[in-house]
Amino acid sequence: MVRGKLVFITGGVRSGKSSFAEHYLMKEQVKRNVYVASGVAVDGEMKERIKRHQNDRENYPVEWATIEQPRYIEQILPYIQEGDGILWDCVTTWLANELYNNDMEKVEKALFETIEYLMHKAKVIVIVSNEVLDEPLSKYESVVLYQKWIGRIHQQLVAKADHAFEMEYGLSHQWK
Repeated sequence: MVRGKLVFITGGVRSGKSSFAEHYLMKEQVKRNVYVASGVAVDGEMKERIKRHQNDRENYPVEWATIEQPRYIEQILPYIQEGDGILWDCVTTWLANELYNNDMEKVEKALFETIEYLMHKAKVIVIVSNEVLDEPLSKYESVVLYQKWIGRIHQQLVAKADHAFEMEYGLSHQWK
């Protein structure tokens, strides 16, 4: 199969990233829409957000296959079919889940090997992430570590992406 298209979408919390990503993928005429969810319902707010995203997808004119994958993104590979459209929401949540439990060099390597594999199997991969680097560096060591890794991963994703969008107030700005 020809290399699939990689699309990166970032923006602040509640900026419209997920809705934009879902609509983007639905226009792509893929074999199957696959939603890879990294969120874990650890509190009431997160349970509500997850439910809202599920309800949104249920109201769309296409069906979505959902894979719950908060860590070890490479474990989605057996479930992906040739010609799928994949929406992964989101990198920042996944990184928070992975950050303290693994060798981050190994995690990063697995992430980009997974994306490379997906780019040769899926028709389109849409990756959503939160923009958390608009703020000054934190005084807390753990937050600085997170900022370091998310910045590094974002830069590599944008370098690989065919298109990169930033969302603000429900509006998209295409950077690439």
